[in-house]
Parts: sequence; C-alpha cells; structure tokens
Amino acid sequence: MKAILVIPGSADPSLLCREICGVPLLERTLATAQRAGVREFLILWSDDVLREVVSLQSPPLKSGSNFQFLRVEGFHPEVQASWSKVLAQLPERFIWIPWNWVTDGRSIKELPRCHYLPLGWGEPTSVEKNAIVHWSEIPLLSEPPLPETETRIGVAVTSEETAISAEKMLVRRSGKVLDGIHTSFNRSLCWPIVRWLSHTPVTPNVVTLGGVGVSILSCLLFAQGTYGASVAGALLFFLAGLFDEMDGMLARIRFADSAFGTWFEGIADGLSYLLLFGGITAGLYRQRGPSELIAGMALLCGTMMSLVVLLFQRKRATHPDRPHEHLGKFYGLLEGDSSNLVSRVVRKIQPFQKRGVLIHYVVLFTTCGGLHVLFYLAILGSHLTWSLALYFNGRFYREPVKPLIQNNVGSTQEAL
Repeated sequence: MKAILVIPGSADPSLLCREICGVPLLERTLATAQRAGVREFLILWSDDVLREVVSLQSPPLKSGSNFQFLRVEGFHPEVQASWSKVLAQLPERFIWIPWNWVTDGRSIKELPRCHYLPLGWGEPTSVEKNAIVHWSEIPLLSEPPLPETETRIGVAVTSEETAISAEKMLVRRSGKVLDGIHTSFNRSLCWPIVRWLSHTPVTPNVVTLGGVGVSILSCLLFAQGTYGASVAGALLFFLAGLFDEMDGMLARIRFADSAFGTWFEGIADGLSYLLLFGGITAGLYRQRGPSELIAGMALLCGTMMSLVVLLFQRKRATHPDRPHEHLGKFYGLLEGDSSNLVSRVVRKIQPFQKRGVLIHYVVLFTTCGGLHVLFYLAILGSHLTWSLALYFNGRFYREPVKPLIQNNVGSTQEAL
C-alpha cells in the first residue's frame, strides 16, 4: 500500500514538530500509516525549510518502508493540474493522508475502498488513480457525502486547541478491539494520567514496574488479616490493575509497544496474581487458622502452573515479534471451533478471567466480607485455567508458529 502526503509551503514548522502525546505531528502521521500497513510513502513538499524538519530516523518510524520525496511547487489536491505533475508516481490505488491528520492505525486500515474523488481533501481517503485520470468526469465520480456513522475518525491539527483535542482523542482510542465493559471503564479512569505521562520520560515498562510495586503494598495489607487492611489492599490491587491498563495505552499512543514489553507485562501480571493470593492466604491464616495454608498452597501452585502454561502457549501460538496477537487469535480459534462444547463454554467465560475484571471482583468480595469465598473460587479457577490451557495447546497449537522472515531493508529516495 502506498500513501501520498503533501506538506504545503505554508505549513508552520513549529506545528510540524508539535508533539502530540510525545511524538512530533508529522512523525506521528507517518508512523500511524505504517501501523495501518502502509510501506511506501510519496511525500510532496515545496519549501527548503522542510528538509530540516522531516527526520526519518526517529524511533516511531520503523525500517522496511520506502520514503520518496518529491518537490512540487504550489501543489493543490483539488486542482487536476497539480496531480498531473505526479501522475507517473501514482499506483492504481493509494491512500491520501493529510499531513496534519491525527488518528489511529485502525481507522486508516478500515478506510472504505471507493471509486470516487473525495468532495474534500481534509480527511484520509482511499483514492483510485482512475478517478484522477478521469477528472473531467467529476460530476459522475464525485463521492456522495459519507453517512454520519461513517465520518472519518481523527482530528486535523491546525492550532493549539486542535492539538489538545487530538491528544484526548488518541487517549480515548488507545484501548483494544477486544476490550469489554469492565476494561473500557478502567481505561476511562486512566485517560487524564496517560495523556500526562505521554509528555514525560516515563516509559511503559516503568509503569508496569510501578504496578508491581503497588501490588506488593496490596499484598502486605491483605496479609494483616483485618477487614480494614483487606479493603485497603483490595483498593490498592484495583489501582495496580489501572497501572496494567496504562502501560499498554501509553505504549500504543507513543508507538513504544514491543515484543519485550508484551512479555514483560505478562510476567508482571502473573507476579501480581501471586502477590495477591499470597497476601490473601497469609491474611486468612491469621483469621481462620492453619487449614487456610493448605488451601493457599493449592492456589499458589495453580496460579504458578497457569502462568507457565499460558506463557508457553503464547510463545507457541504467535510469531516472536507479535506476542500481542495471542488473545485475538485465540478468540478466533474458539469461535471457529464452536461445535466443540469446551471451546464454546470457554469462549463465553474467558473474558471474565481478565485482570481488568478481576480487580472489580476483588473489591466487591472484600468489601462485602466474602474474601474467603473469592479465595476458594480462585483455587478452582486457577487449576481450571492451566488444565484448559494444556487442552487447547494440544487442540490448537500442536506445531509452533514459524518465525517471520524480516525484511529490514528500508530506502529513502529523493527526487528534487
């Protein structure tokens, strides 16, 4: 896929470099297109000063893409004569992306394929070369206005006010397609903090470590065994769960997501579960006696086995550089295997096993005085988790996914 961007000579260099959630505007536009699968870029420009502004070596931009720069004076997309200057460089279909349009990769990737010229060039559009060639037939080719439900998602940054609106939009859309109602609620609580963090040197991995630190404090409070300390521990565990949301949100909006970060987050989640159940075990031992230690050992063993088996499953089921795709692919396999009763049941209950849901249950059961009930439900759930994970390892993942052959050769062509 090829994208066309035009940087007019009137563009304010300070706006081009204005950081949107920690990433300069122009770099964000290019990196977002890369995330949507664009691998070739034709960047049209008309001012020498832009050579000092455009940098293709920044961290958000990945290798493997071709960047071609073409100087065209006075390019106006609504004028056919402007397009005739670059007609030879146009593929049969391309993505038109305004240089100052802030959105996410999902929105670019889901652009509907059309056979018309857009009525306006201020939003991303999938354009066919044929429409450019037959410009004279514009009354027949003009695209009807989009229904309100299909309005492009994004913000054109033209001022400080629109830059702030763009940041808020990015943070709101920094979740995942698979987010349920609990996770969506959790993320909404994190929006202001994530936007603030995006302008600081704090990395997603540091946020992950912060969540582990809060989990340790939660464990110590649960271990006290009193009602008040347990409620405080539950609230801290809820806070640690918000850290778990924030690290991923921050990584996505700053293009800082990585395979290492995904594995690190998964291990940190498992450690948080062990800390939670270890603290609850110690607290119930103080309240109810030595019998709780045996149950606690069973819970910790089940949790540890679940962590190991699930990490093995993720490694076996995904490419080494794409471990974040595991859950989405697993859901797809379950839906495709709906004739199997086990797959059908697990598909229904699996979302409730997410940490974003568990933190709500921990607060609810603890404040209602039912911590011991949650404790025994967790014992059952932990052993079911690793048992079912082994079952699906054999059913879905008999052969490991082969690594992708990476092509890291990127080139930059300049035609002046």
